Amino acid sequence: MADGGPPALEGRARHDLQSPSVSGVSGDATPLGAAGARTVEWSFLGRVPYDAAVRLQEAVRRQVRRGEGPERLLLLEHPPVYTLGRNAEAGDVVADPGWLERLGIAVHESDRGGQATYHGPGQLVGYPILDLDPDRRDVRRYVVDLSDVLVRTLLALGIEARSRPSPHVGVWVGEAKIASLGVHLSRWITTHGFALNVSTDLGHFAGLVPCGMPGVELTSVERITGRRLAPAEVAPLLAARFAEVFGRPLVERAPPPEVLAGAGLTAVAPPAASAALPV
Repeated sequence: MADGGPPALEGRARHDLQSPSVSGVSGDATPLGAAGARTVEWSFLGRVPYDAAVRLQEAVRRQVRRGEGPERLLLLEHPPVYTLGRNAEAGDVVADPGWLERLGIAVHESDRGGQATYHGPGQLVGYPILDLDPDRRDVRRYVVDLSDVLVRTLLALGIEARSRPSPHVGVWVGEAKIASLGVHLSRWITTHGFALNVSTDLGHFAGLVPCGMPGVELTSVERITGRRLAPAEVAPLLAARFAEVFGRPLVERAPPPEVLAGAGLTAVAPPAASAALPV
């Protein structure tokens, strides 16, 4: 990326997926699947600055609310950042400014639920922008379904995990937390979502009280399996589980260039594909 230009979207791969319960979906899927289910367009956008991702979510949410664009599952990574949800407290960031500066960790407030958490390279972040009206108007069910997507994704990677209810919402492997959730709904349209530690530097959590739980143990796919995967490799695996849980046909299609440009982003050609995980 040239200095002063919009940040690029790095590391995209293409996969077309559908729920086993809904057929007739391809790379040219229409907004409605063969069984009448609304198609969700998913994409892995690479490494996206947090503020740009917020702008992108808002742009997609407006399109969905006006009926001008499809529902989307945005999968990506962030540069190092602490995000402070609506329930965050002043003492949740315990690191001094010098420590944050040395590690290049920014701090952003967020309108999602929950408290403080870390996002950074090696973490697969998911932002579903879905209209839960009329058939899924249940916030608790939505959070449970997102947790189920993560549990199924981890099982496909050979990891047995489980979700926990409030006040310890998230996905856990034993007593260690491997994924966090924090969502926002406006007129039943969702933004924000979840973060799964794939090959995250867990040491970067040390500067805050993760999710308001002092001393909580954190883990990652890499720590458990010894295998260093990139979020881009796990993204299609997760998208397939999302289709299963939500009963929606999924097709990979990035947001159009004008929507990306409005968020200050520009797409680049995807790199050569690496060996894919089975979906």
